Amino acid sequence: MTRVIPLAHPLDDSGLPHRQSAPAVPQQQEATPAVLADLARYHHPHFVRVEPGATEDWAKYYFREFTGLEALPEAPIEAYRDASVTWEQRRALAEQYQAAEIVWSKARLRRQAAPLLRQAAPLWQAWTAAHDELGSVFAQFWHTGDGHWRAQLLRLTDAEQAARTAAEAWDAHAARLAQLVDEQIAVAGEWEELRLTTVAQEIGLDASDWHIAWHNAYTDRSPWYGDGGLLVDDLNHEIAAQRDRLTEVALLAGDTDPTAGEPA
Repeated sequence: MTRVIPLAHPLDDSGLPHRQSAPAVPQQQEATPAVLADLARYHHPHFVRVEPGATEDWAKYYFREFTGLEALPEAPIEAYRDASVTWEQRRALAEQYQAAEIVWSKARLRRQAAPLLRQAAPLWQAWTAAHDELGSVFAQFWHTGDGHWRAQLLRLTDAEQAARTAAEAWDAHAARLAQLVDEQIAVAGEWEELRLTTVAQEIGLDASDWHIAWHNAYTDRSPWYGDGGLLVDDLNHEIAAQRDRLTEVALLAGDTDPTAGEPA
């Protein structure tokens, strides 16, 4: 099976890939060798062929299937030291390896993320169950008599702790998935991001509502960055809003003594 990858981004005048076009820089014309070098010895081992794309700046590259266990595709330095290789050939070779990097990065993400996605499914189910229970316990205050608020508050704090434990367990696992995505984007670029929802769907999972933040949200928790992005952050805001509501009702009812049932 072959993989095909179109390249939408041209290379710069150094023969290296870049994401944005730059104004053309006049170059000194190099002498063309009488016999062009055979680039076959410099091709990536998985390279099959290249075909013209839909436009002049596009090309379709075909590769044998990557497993994700291969090393990062890198053009051999010998190709750039070979005096018989022209600038145009180096440019074509760089494009080939750029395409190979993209295909390889997606194969690696599929291999690495699939087992983690399977492990994530029960964690997400545990979170949704705990979160639903929290909502149910809070809603029961509308039907709780004045003499039973303390008992209901105890049930609420138990539900809060259970939901927080489930959210923290999810965030710890989601951080591992977010790191894999960050690594794939670092190789292929944002335009070639392979979404985890796509990988999940390929293995029979629906991850469309799973909460997975950007990698930085899990790694940078400094005060200046602030909290936000993680599932437990959303939960903490929800709990705070619920407690504010209970405090408001207690104050309106004149329950200013915490021992009389006012929420702490």
